[in-house]
Amino acid sequence: MAAMTETAETAQTATGDPVTEAAPEEATARAGKAARHRPRPRVWRGAVLALAGTYFLLPLLASFVFTVHVPGQGLTFQAYTELLGADGFSQSLLLSLGLAAATIVLSLLLAVPALVAVRIGSPRLRPVVEVVCMLPLVVPPIALVTGITTVLRWGPEHLSRTPLYQTFIAVQDERFPVVLVLAYTVLALPFVHRSLDAGLRAVDVPTLVEAARSCGASWPYVVWRVLLPNLRTSLAGAAFLTLALVLGEFTIASLLGFRPFAVWIVSVSGAQARMSVAVSILSLLITWLLLLFLSRAGTAPSTTAAAPATSRKES
Repeated sequence: MAAMTETAETAQTATGDPVTEAAPEEATARAGKAARHRPRPRVWRGAVLALAGTYFLLPLLASFVFTVHVPGQGLTFQAYTELLGADGFSQSLLLSLGLAAATIVLSLLLAVPALVAVRIGSPRLRPVVEVVCMLPLVVPPIALVTGITTVLRWGPEHLSRTPLYQTFIAVQDERFPVVLVLAYTVLALPFVHRSLDAGLRAVDVPTLVEAARSCGASWPYVVWRVLLPNLRTSLAGAAFLTLALVLGEFTIASLLGFRPFAVWIVSVSGAQARMSVAVSILSLLITWLLLLFLSRAGTAPSTTAAAPATSRKES
């Protein structure tokens, strides 16, 4: 009986099992059904992207046509050729870029150590730090500038016979108003906090710090060579938002009597409309280029250096 079973199995193997022969056909049929039911790119996605692109690009195109087409003269680029030689253009642009750079540095110097310290040593203080950093979103800029004006008026009157009088004069220097840097830093804190907090949440900060410290690295080395490279994207995002904020801010600078790039654009628009529109288009291009540079810097591959050789020997 066993011999007959083995003979039947041998014959079935030799002739080919219908189940095993049908298996490839069933697999092909299933693959065809999966390909038919696979979700294809929907048409409405392209329509939404096209609508969004039209919404953003159409006003820019209309503005560009307004600057280069003069009724009765035809196509002319006079607004752009006169732009570089306009009075106050380069000074206001350089002032805004300097204010943006100083604001980025100051806001990161304030936010990075505070958030790292809270993340490592005092997690319970995180809600307090978050509330403090989010307060500028609640306080209107007009209220902020009113308080700054009150302090600037109070200082010279009561501190005229003290060394602090020169400090109040220095922070209001028109060549580089430090008071604007302080005000912009306060306005940028919510955006800097959100960006850095997201980056710290994505990184196991206690483990990195403990590993670096166990290798003998000092605290400055841990922050500079271990934590900051892992927060490169978050730092770039914070700088990205701060730069956009400073280049477009008008209320505080105008009420305090200073003339950065945004205020200069508004002052020019009253007398030379085409040049003001040309300046706006140029400012958008400059901002996009700077933001593209920051985004590339944030996504560039980074390598975290190892601990110093002396520290390794000590450990």
